[in-house]
Amino acid sequence: MLDVFKIYKRNMKVTGFTIIRNAIKFDYPVVEAINSVLPLCDEFIVGVGNSEDETLALIKSIDSPKIKIMESVWDDSLREGGKLLSVETNKVFDAIDPSSHWCFYIQSDEVLHEKYHEVILKRMQTFKNDKTVEGILFNYKHFYGNYNYVGNSRRWYKSEIRIIKNDKNIRSYKDAQGFRKKDDTKLNVIHSDASIYHYGWAKPPKAQQAKQQTFHKMWHDDEWLSKNIGIAEEFDYSNIDNLKIFKGTHPKVMIEKIQKDNWDFKYDDSKIKISMRDRIALFIEKKTGWNPGEYKNYKLLK
Repeated sequence: MLDVFKIYKRNMKVTGFTIIRNAIKFDYPVVEAINSVLPLCDEFIVGVGNSEDETLALIKSIDSPKIKIMESVWDDSLREGGKLLSVETNKVFDAIDPSSHWCFYIQSDEVLHEKYHEVILKRMQTFKNDKTVEGILFNYKHFYGNYNYVGNSRRWYKSEIRIIKNDKNIRSYKDAQGFRKKDDTKLNVIHSDASIYHYGWAKPPKAQQAKQQTFHKMWHDDEWLSKNIGIAEEFDYSNIDNLKIFKGTHPKVMIEKIQKDNWDFKYDDSKIKISMRDRIALFIEKKTGWNPGEYKNYKLLK
């Protein structure tokens, strides 16, 4: 890997960035997320929000001189469409020095498999000076319930931008799921040929319920929360349409956590109800690769 770095990192600076708050309370694998992309980065900026736990100490415990911490007080009055997440993401992005060519954004429950490091480095080096390319797209594996199952239905987004050029006309979009230009135009991207492993829905029921009760405050008022999230002690994982068994390998940085935390999630596909419309769409996608009606927050360059 050192030889690969010498080849593909030549005259190229990469800055990683993320935001986090209450990582311990809500069981975010943020340390694993950061460590998964850290080898690709020259520096990594972490926006740490005011927390009710030891999140700041957790981030400080990461043993790397690349880590830079930005402390921030989150404005909890921003309860519309997840805007708060974009506001905080843009704060960190704007702090990235102009000397960086690429900026690698990773969310606190997303992890990059080390098997993709080389291909991503090659992509960044190849398109570093290509002004038509504004970002790099990743596929997604959404784990659900525990670490043994991934979502296999139309409810999950298939792809999103996670690497962007260091252009401050680019902004975190809506609830920070992706990026667009200030004038709301979509970014021109190339594909990374890599996947992001999303672990946000792979938590024990009590931890997931606690996360949902707080997380949705960034989208909805208290009346909506009471009606749709409720005050149950555990999250109901039965409300899912289609899963499949994950047969691959997890990123090395996740192995210890998975061995410690993987709870016994029960999935019975005989009780799953899938609409005829979704069955047809899934059939078409399987046969042709085309996903009818798929949301795409980007312009993929051929």
